[in-house]
This record gives sequence, C-alpha cells and structure tokens, in this order.
Amino acid sequence: MTSATSLFSTVEADLYQLTENLKQLVGARHPILYAAAEHLFGAGGKRLRPAIVLLVSRATMPTHEPTPKHRRLAELTEMIHTASLVHDDIIDESELRRGVPTVHASFGNRVAVLAGDFLFAQASWYLANLDNLEVVKLLSEVIKDYAEGEIQQGLNRFDTNLSIDAYLEKTYYKTASLIANSSKSAGLLSGVSDELALDLYSYGRHLGLAFQIVDDILDFTGSSDALGKPAGSDLKSGNLTAPVLYALEEKPYLEVLIDREFAQEGDLDQAIALVRDSQGIQRSRELAAHHAQLAVEHITRLAPSDSRQTLINLTDYVLSRLY
Repeated sequence: MTSATSLFSTVEADLYQLTENLKQLVGARHPILYAAAEHLFGAGGKRLRPAIVLLVSRATMPTHEPTPKHRRLAELTEMIHTASLVHDDIIDESELRRGVPTVHASFGNRVAVLAGDFLFAQASWYLANLDNLEVVKLLSEVIKDYAEGEIQQGLNRFDTNLSIDAYLEKTYYKTASLIANSSKSAGLLSGVSDELALDLYSYGRHLGLAFQIVDDILDFTGSSDALGKPAGSDLKSGNLTAPVLYALEEKPYLEVLIDREFAQEGDLDQAIALVRDSQGIQRSRELAAHHAQLAVEHITRLAPSDSRQTLINLTDYVLSRLY
C-alpha cells in the first residue's frame, strides 16, 4: 500500500512549512489554546486536505508553484478540519484521536469547546484577509455545512430507517464539503475557468465521499490500534454508516439491537458480528470505488503534470487503505 508520505512527496516541503505556520497562526497570546493547538497539530495526521489544496494549486498554476494565497488556503483548510475534529470528539465523547488523548480528554470540555470555536474564528479572520469574495463564500459554506452535518447526525442517531442517500448527504456536509470547496477555491485562486473550477469541486466531493465511506468500513474491519480509537465506535454512538445500512437489509435482528441502543450486555459485539457477516462491507467498498472513479473522471481536463498524476493516485490510495 502506498503511504501518504510517499504519495505527497511533491508537496512534502510545503506540508512541513504548513505545520510550523499553523502553530503560529493560533498565536502564543493564549497559552492554553496554544498548548491545545500544538497538541492537535503535532498529533500526526495525514494532512490530506491541505495536501490536496497544494496539489491542485501546483496542477493549475502555469508555474506549477503555489502562491502565498494558495499556501494560506491550505493552512485554513487544515484549521477548519481540526476545529471540526475537536467538536466531533466532544460530541462523541471520544478519549482518543489518532492514538493520542483528545483535546477535551487532556484539557477538559470547556477548553476544548473554546479551542474549536477559536480555530473556526481564527480561520474565518484569515480567510477574509485573502481578499477573494468567492473563496470566502465557499469556505464559509463549509463551516455551515459542517454544523448542518452534525445536526443531521445527532437527529438520526439509532434511526434504522435512514436511507443511503441521507447518509451520503450527511457525509458530504461533514467531510466532503471541505475537500470539494477548498479544491475549487485553489483553482479560483489560480484563475481557472468556471468549468474547470466546477470539475475541481466535483473531484473533491467524490474523493471526500470515498474517503469517508472507507473510514466507515474501517470502523468494522480495522484494529483499535490502527484506528486510534475503539472499533465500532460509530455504531456504539448510534451513527449508522453505509456498512450498517446495507446490513440492515439482510439482517433483521440488527434492527432490534439498534432500536434498543445496545442496552443489553453483548448487544454491540453481536451487532458488529452481524455487519461483518453481511454484504454490507462489500457493498460499501463498491460504493467507495464508484465515487473514487467519479473523482478521477472530473480531473481529466487538467493539463498533464506530476501534481495531476498525484491527484489521480490519491483515489487509489484512499481505496487501498482497506487492504
């Protein structure tokens, strides 16, 4: 399997600088927030989202070099993503993220809420300073979409009538919107045509959906060590993902377990076993592969370059995480 490190070799130096800049963007005036930021930005992460922004920037600029505005956009993309993770972990009561304690586990809920809010606010301020109204609108929509996705997820907990379409809509709001709109924004900063900007948006949308579907599969097939959190975490919290929704079509007893919210001892283990014993995981793999293929189709209009090839290879990388 290709590693994210080798895949992103063309933007490796950019990503190193980005990590250093992120800590500075938070600023040292707030020692607790700075400590929380250092904890977050030093936690490893694949830096997938800023890497995509930098790759799109290189693929669309005549010089194949990102401008300072492209680099700032990449930083803001990671800030928004990190802010969403902080809030996610509070809502899900997760103690671990990428194998290390979450911000609320380390600093308490109050600081974690404020840290997430601060990162969203700081990202918004730097976003406004890009002086590009279209990009401001796109990234502001991402923050709105994230909140919409969280609300939908909260309202649909343990809802066995949830459709795959509703799941994909929530997945777009929570995960794919950021990748889609930041990819489009990178193109707009390069001055691409409206048609190509839309293609870049669609690439990010489908790649983001494929990425999250794979994550949702790994919640059932990955080890707790590899996931950095307990396996089956989403199901336990009532977040029904593609493998579960497909499994419900052939395993009626799964609905009984979910409806009683795993109240009896052994319910969760039994539910996980039912999902693994169904076609849910295979059908979810096919769904992820479908969206990965659609992502590739949307960047065929880009001029050939190393960065374009990496964007194509990225779709294979996303799927290869399953094997």
